[in-house]
Amino acid sequence: MSPSEPASPGVPADQPADAERPLRAHARRNRENLIAVARAAFAAADDTVPLENIAREAGVGIGTLYRHFPTREALVEAVYSTELDAIATSAPALLDQFPPDVALRAWMGRYEAFVATKRGMVDILRAGWASGKIATPTTRKRITAAIEAILTKGTETGSLRADVDPEDVTTMLLGVFLSTAASDTPEQTGRLLDLIIDALRPKNE
Repeated sequence: MSPSEPASPGVPADQPADAERPLRAHARRNRENLIAVARAAFAAADDTVPLENIAREAGVGIGTLYRHFPTREALVEAVYSTELDAIATSAPALLDQFPPDVALRAWMGRYEAFVATKRGMVDILRAGWASGKIATPTTRKRITAAIEAILTKGTETGSLRADVDPEDVTTMLLGVFLSTAASDTPEQTGRLLDLIIDALRPKNE
């Protein structure tokens, strides 16, 4: 930089322009940690989770939480969006690791965890969607697309049936999760998901 050139705004002339990057990285880590803590809290909660508890568990002050998420709705939306992105985009990585039928069962387990997280946020989500404070996501469409990707690969390898509508699988999964939500019996949920996988495998001739 020549003597006539001004320094970058907010950065002293004798300090490199990237000196603020660690602060931004720290803020990003705080945000990610708050979302992770909130996710666990919402999944485990039977009632409203105090935001102060989330901030304390994340190791930050309540002011830091509010800087990232000015309202409870903003925090809930961030948690929901982050979890939806994770489950909706996880199919390719699972298919790289496992045969399609095994990948689908692993994916169902992740979807079950996503649904569990949503239970602790459902009232706020519904109110936010109705009022427009929270953007309405294309959840079912994205979930069905992930299932379709795994079924397509399973058809190619012969490990999954070729005559299955991905939307029907989504409907079955929602039926399992809704019917077992009140009893909170993960063992039963696991057995039902196993039965769905068995139904999706080709029948022996």
